[in-house]
Amino acid sequence: MPVAAKAGPSLRSGRHPRQDARFHDMAAQPPNEPATYFRKGFGLKADVREDLSADYNGLLVDALRENDYTLVVGDVTIRLAKEFGFCYGVERAVEYAYQTRKKFPDRQLILAGEIIHNPHVNAKLQGMGIEIMEPGGNGKLDFTAIKPDDVVILPAFGVTIESFETLRAIGCVLVDTTCGSVLNVWKRVETYARDGFTALIHGKHYHEETLATASQVLKYPGGAYIVVRHMDEARIVCDYIEGRGTRDEFLAKFGVSSSPGFDPDIHLRRIGVANQTTMLAKESLAIGEEVGQAIARARGDEARASDFRTFDTICSATQERQDAVNELLTEPLDAMIVIGGFNSSNTISLAALCAERVPTYHIEDAAGIDPHAGTVHYRKAGVHHVEEVEVDWLRVDGPVRVGVTAGASTPNNKIGETVARILETRGLVFAPAAL
Repeated sequence: MPVAAKAGPSLRSGRHPRQDARFHDMAAQPPNEPATYFRKGFGLKADVREDLSADYNGLLVDALRENDYTLVVGDVTIRLAKEFGFCYGVERAVEYAYQTRKKFPDRQLILAGEIIHNPHVNAKLQGMGIEIMEPGGNGKLDFTAIKPDDVVILPAFGVTIESFETLRAIGCVLVDTTCGSVLNVWKRVETYARDGFTALIHGKHYHEETLATASQVLKYPGGAYIVVRHMDEARIVCDYIEGRGTRDEFLAKFGVSSSPGFDPDIHLRRIGVANQTTMLAKESLAIGEEVGQAIARARGDEARASDFRTFDTICSATQERQDAVNELLTEPLDAMIVIGGFNSSNTISLAALCAERVPTYHIEDAAGIDPHAGTVHYRKAGVHHVEEVEVDWLRVDGPVRVGVTAGASTPNNKIGETVARILETRGLVFAPAAL
C-alpha cells in the first residue's frame, strides 16, 4: 500500500469529534468586543496549513489508520487505538497560535502558560519566537512586564477571570484559544453559582483548566467551589455531608482546593458536580453518584432532588479516546504504550485505564524507548512524578502484540516515531510494503 500525504491533511486522528451547538454560540465573536480581542483566528488557515503539516503530521500513522489501525512487521503486531492524538480543541489552539505569528510577524508574542501539555508543541512555538510565561511561586502568572503593544495568546485551558481582566486592562491584543469543551464547563459552574449551588469539581486543584473553571464561580456573590482529586477525597466530602468528621479536619484537608471563606456547614448543603474535562470519565460519574447518594442518606430523596445536580462535562474527545482504549483492551495485548506529556491530564487518565488490564508504559515521546538497550523510560500509572526504567520490556519469546494510544495533545509525528522505535526494539524496520 503506498504511503502518501494527502492534500489539506487534518492533524487529528480520525473522525471529527461530536460538536455541540453551544460551542459555536460561545466561540462566536461578541458583537461589541474591540479589535484587540480575537477568538476566531485571523482567516489565515490556508497560510499556515503547510507549516502545521510539516511540523506535526505522521505518514506512518496515516498508513496505520488506512490499514484498520494495524501494522504487522515480522513477529510484532502494532494495534493503534481508533481515537488518539490531537483533538479538535488542541488542533484549533495550535493553529491559532501559528496564525497569530503570521498575523503579527514583528510583534512580541506571549503565551499565558503552555498552550497545551505537550513539550514538543510548546518547544516548536518557542522556536517561532513565542515566549511562554511560567507561573510564579504563588502559582499565578505575572503580567507586569506585558505592554499594550504585545500580543498575548490564551491557552486551550483558558485563564482565570483575574488574569483575563488584568490583560484586558493592559490593552494588549488577546488571542483566545480556550477550548469549547472548557467553555461548556464554565457555563455549567456559572449556572450552579447563580442558583446557589456549590460547584464540586472533579479535577486537580492546581491545573490551569481547573483554576480557570473555579474562578468562574466567583463572578457571583456567595459563589463557592471545592475541588476533589479522586474518589477518596470525594468520600471525605460525603462523610461530612452525613455528619462524620470535624470541621477543622475538613478545612485543613481542602483549604487549598476550595473557595475563599469556604464553610462546609453552609456550602455542602446544595452541590452541583462538574469536572475537569480530561479526567477519567467513569470516576467523574461515580463521584457524582456518590455525592448524590450521600445527600439522600443525610436528608432524604427530596433533598437529593432539590439540592443536588450533576452533569458529565468530560469533553467528547477525552471520552472518545477512553472509549477507544477500552475497545482495544478487549484484544490480547502484551504491552500498552501511552504517549503524551507527563503533565497531560488526559494522557494520565488513558494510562490509568490501560494499567488496569495490561502492562502499561506512559512515555512522553519516542525518546522514552531505547531500542539498543532494550529499555523503556516511563511513568508508571498512578505514581505521580516518579519515572522508571524497565529493561527488556519487549524481549519476550514468540510473537508480540503492542497497543498504542496517545493523549489529545500528542501530534501524529511523535506517535509514528514511537511505533518505529517499538519495531527497532525487536530489530525490525518499518517499510510501506509491510502493509
